Amino acid sequence: MTKIQGNEWKIKLVALPCLCVDVFYGTDEIRPGGEALNFAAHAADFERMDVTLLGVVGDDRYAKTIMSSIADRRIDTHLVRVDKNHNTANNMTYLTPEGDRYYKEDSWDGSILDNIVLNEEEISAITGADVVFVHFAASCFKQVWELRKQADFKLAVDFDVEKDFEKIEQYASYIDFFMISGAKELLPYFEDFSKKYDGLFNMSLAEQGSVTYHKGVKYQVAAEPVEKIVDTTGCGDSYHAGFVCSYLLEGDIEKAMRTGSQTAARTLSHYGGF
Repeated sequence: MTKIQGNEWKIKLVALPCLCVDVFYGTDEIRPGGEALNFAAHAADFERMDVTLLGVVGDDRYAKTIMSSIADRRIDTHLVRVDKNHNTANNMTYLTPEGDRYYKEDSWDGSILDNIVLNEEEISAITGADVVFVHFAASCFKQVWELRKQADFKLAVDFDVEKDFEKIEQYASYIDFFMISGAKELLPYFEDFSKKYDGLFNMSLAEQGSVTYHKGVKYQVAAEPVEKIVDTTGCGDSYHAGFVCSYLLEGDIEKAMRTGSQTAARTLSHYGGF
């Protein structure tokens, strides 16, 4: 399933579906983001990753900002849909006089992402990929998961801060990279999962580093030192991209975790997810 270009093999990766922007109220600042966009942007830094981005945006300035932000990156965007009936997903961000961010109940406008049903062309891209990244909360998650049952791609899922382990375990047998942001007291769940299922069960622990369980074996890596944390936006997405891409390319769990930490550290040192 790898794509051959000349004498070089490449891994076909598809990331979907959240593309959005943070809009800073009262300013002209718009920062592109979303789990799929952040993941794809960092995955494209790996030369042997052939990255395709799937998702949906509106016909507006937010979409233009997103597409221009990745125009110089090695990302295939021809399958990003344009929905003229909705705004591009956006999060209105407010600032206190001290410069701290806060949000209001109606800050998030993400209705464009609520009912995504994958079409034939998108399904073909997914089933023809080597690896697919999707967020558990995505409206098309179950459709992607069902495709994983039928096709021979690896599935990487960001479960974010989901804590209902009984609920999420039902998907574990068809997930190859099972990733979550958690706390040490939750690690026994992942240890137990790893003894029953074949995937890599990775938990990010913020400044305490990260832990991965595979077949009951525990791997732990410290967080990469950061001289000054500028912005935490997209830190988890960048870790996941580094972790997944490094493992696919080299098959070394600890090295993949270190690569994820290094990628996240770079993200922490600047504004925005990439």
